[in-house]
Amino acid sequence: MRLKLTTYSKLVLLIIGICSLFIFLFLSLYLYTIKQENQVFRSNTDQYQTEINRLFDFNSKTQIVTINDLSYWDALVNFTKSKDTIWFNSYIVNEFPTYEVDYIGVYDLKRKFIVNTANPNFKSKDFIPAQAMMYLYKSKFSRFYMRVPEGVIEVFGGTIHPSNDPKKVKTKPSGYLFMARLLDQKYFKNLEDICSSNIQLLNNVVTDTSCNKKVTSIIKLRDADNLVVAKLLFQRPSYLNFEKTKELLLIIVVVTLISLIASIYYSRKWVYKPLRLVTNILETNREISITLLKKEPGEFGYIGNLFDDHRKNRFQLEKSKVKAEESDKLKSTFLANLSHEIRTPMNAIIGFSDLLLDDNISEEFKKKYLKIIKSSGKNLVSIIEDLIEMSKIDAKQITPNYKGLNIEKFVNELYSTLKVIIPEDKKVDFYLIESTEKLQNDILTDEVKLRQVMVNLLTNAIKFTDRGYVSFGYSLNHEIKTIEFRVEDTGLGISEKDLKVVFDRFRRVEDDYSISLSGLGLGLSISKAYVEMLGGKITVESFYGKGSVFKFTIPLVYDTNTIDRDLKTDGNVRFDFGLKTILVAEDDNINYLLLKRILELKSHTVLRARNGLEAVDISTDNDAVDLVFMDIKMPILDGYQAFEKIKQVRPDLLVIAQTAHSSVEDKERIIKAGFSGYITKPLDREKIYEMINDVFQNESVC
Repeated sequence: MRLKLTTYSKLVLLIIGICSLFIFLFLSLYLYTIKQENQVFRSNTDQYQTEINRLFDFNSKTQIVTINDLSYWDALVNFTKSKDTIWFNSYIVNEFPTYEVDYIGVYDLKRKFIVNTANPNFKSKDFIPAQAMMYLYKSKFSRFYMRVPEGVIEVFGGTIHPSNDPKKVKTKPSGYLFMARLLDQKYFKNLEDICSSNIQLLNNVVTDTSCNKKVTSIIKLRDADNLVVAKLLFQRPSYLNFEKTKELLLIIVVVTLISLIASIYYSRKWVYKPLRLVTNILETNREISITLLKKEPGEFGYIGNLFDDHRKNRFQLEKSKVKAEESDKLKSTFLANLSHEIRTPMNAIIGFSDLLLDDNISEEFKKKYLKIIKSSGKNLVSIIEDLIEMSKIDAKQITPNYKGLNIEKFVNELYSTLKVIIPEDKKVDFYLIESTEKLQNDILTDEVKLRQVMVNLLTNAIKFTDRGYVSFGYSLNHEIKTIEFRVEDTGLGISEKDLKVVFDRFRRVEDDYSISLSGLGLGLSISKAYVEMLGGKITVESFYGKGSVFKFTIPLVYDTNTIDRDLKTDGNVRFDFGLKTILVAEDDNINYLLLKRILELKSHTVLRARNGLEAVDISTDNDAVDLVFMDIKMPILDGYQAFEKIKQVRPDLLVIAQTAHSSVEDKERIIKAGFSGYITKPLDREKIYEMINDVFQNESVC
């Protein structure tokens, strides 16, 4: 009859079988343990010795790193020659407490003592043997021990080299730097904590570990000649209690068997499941996993709350980091670009202004120079307005200012402006390549940004070309409706490696020639940003030593409003309203004199108010005032406040706002306030006359 065992019986038999197996193993282990006891002890001793050697070296790691860092230092090289104790006190003595040593000494290359600093209880100064420095000259670094009156010391030595020779292979030593620390009670206490051992400093060591069951290790401390100065004895209890192990082995086996069953069940419930949730959170950061973990009892629930807080804080920190990085990037870009962007127009303004001071200059050249100054001034104002908005480029908050542009006139002005800035010592021919097909109509683009791109490319070409030619021009592609501009030079050229990063911000071609030239490395990156903003693409072809060809395209879009504007201009009848009395409210003397002269050219009577309060008083007391030019920013009362008070008394008086601010927000505020007109500085004479004519016809130009 076949015996059928129940599940319970099977489990009991399994437990009995496992217990019997553990009893057999225990007896086997009991006999085996007796044989292995000594072998385990010897193995522990070997491991302990290896551990002690590593920890002993680790205990000196900070000093080794410190002396390696200090010994290749340009200032220290200079000190070995100048022996400037002020420098030594400032940079070595003041930092001495951080080096965790008791002594620092410097010797020159002739092994003569220069200076030292040490702790108060360390009196020795010049104790480094010459033989040690001879060895150090070859090895560049040394670590040895020696006896001094204060006791046994650990010495670290390094040859002194400049900072461009960190491996100490390029240059000869300039001297020797030594650090030393005393093997005192503090040293042994720290080493004992690291090694978890008892340490003794001995001359002759005889140990017997057969009775005390302690593992030991001996480290010999050798001097620069490799002679033993002293020995360190390390001892640690072996904790090998085989007798107790024999007695408790059976109990441990039984308890382990029982605990195994319970631990499998409860560990799965209390540990396995929460840890899976933690892993899932770390891998995916899923919110549902955090919610489930928070429901677990005990520490895991607390960890779930921490994860939840961390997730929220991380989200806020990421938002703050993005904002901070964007703000810093925009600020840095603005400040870095400012000098580069305004240099060209300022050069024309200052240069030709200086030429105008010459009394012998002809009227023809005066007019020519004045036109260039005026044109450059307009360009400078436009560039400054764009630079103010440069911080918005990365945030896509700046858009091109499209207007009609006569390309032929544009390229000829560029040629005339840049031709005169080529240095006389450069044998460079400057050409304007005539287009085979000239545009008859204006195109729609942003003239300021297009001009800045061309100026950047041409000035770069001139800068890097000493002989040969620089040429530029444009061509039309009606098939894809683009205009391609081309700037070619026979200058230095760009290597294949640098071509990959030539349009990156703050990147320059680094070679012996370009290092001698000024520039922040932003011109090409700004040009690329402007070209892409205008809807085009910029490329470069270059061979190092032969020259470069920059090409970029912009969309070919004709200005359809050109004819309408011309018709409107021709049909716009201007009336002569006679002589007027005009009040100029302006606190700045130069601005007032300019506007006064412009108005007097038309024989108008000009009055002045130096602040907002004077403007109100003159306007209300003098009925002869026909028009007011109101500066927005003035003392006592600003332009808006003065305007409100004037309108309360003379609501029909015409008031034109004048301001140096030209943003869309400022214009909208002026329109909303109710001013009759709006002009921005710098003042344009023709625009002022047109504005006066418009406001007296009751036409709003805002």
